[in-house]
Amino acid sequence: MPRSRPTRTAALSALVALLLAGATACGDAGELQGAGPTETAVSPDKLWPKLTPASRPAYEIGEVVREVVKGVTVPEDGLRDVDPVTVVRKEMDRSPGDYQGKDAQYRETGRLMAQCGDGAGHGKCPVLQPYYRDLTGDGRPELTLGFRLLPGRTTAVRVYTVEKRRLVQVMSWDDAISGVELAGRSVIIRSPSEVAGYEYRLQWTWDADQKAMLLTHDEMLRTGPRKKTPHPSLSPSASGTR
Repeated sequence: MPRSRPTRTAALSALVALLLAGATACGDAGELQGAGPTETAVSPDKLWPKLTPASRPAYEIGEVVREVVKGVTVPEDGLRDVDPVTVVRKEMDRSPGDYQGKDAQYRETGRLMAQCGDGAGHGKCPVLQPYYRDLTGDGRPELTLGFRLLPGRTTAVRVYTVEKRRLVQVMSWDDAISGVELAGRSVIIRSPSEVAGYEYRLQWTWDADQKAMLLTHDEMLRTGPRKKTPHPSLSPSASGTR
């Protein structure tokens, strides 16, 4: 028997309600959720506008390191045929007082250089494994090497490129190091901080105008878990009442 009008109307109403409920549920799943109030943008305040701008730096920091390594000729096949141990020895020869003698600051490094017969990165040799990466964008790899400055916990990091078969140092940094990375045209060095839960992150990037690696980022970053900020005290002294 055909359904009566009231029965069909009730069934249709139930179906519409079911479809609306499904549509509402789907909408809830895909809708954007509010992230709370947004802080009002505040323009920067320029301090001491009457202060005469400085025209030159007060201190010589040595932002640009660029020096031809004398006594090293790069073979036609490139930097991979240059001995990293020889490169480090050339640097040490420029400052023998730092590496030779019982009072030398890095006397242990000078002594252990005799253990580099098997090459960098082997045995007790203080010269670390070299790395090769194109940091200048010319399609040829640069040489990034490091060596330990002993006694102590300092590591020297150097970057070299080639110009007309000459070995050119384009970056130099000595520090206590927790990690070194090569990324794109940059060398990134992470160092421990005296502030618990933080580390220093320094980044050198190739600059075509200066033909050297320039320190482009120097920042302190959190590494440990974030500690909860204690609730402000309700004591009279904390509220500003004396």
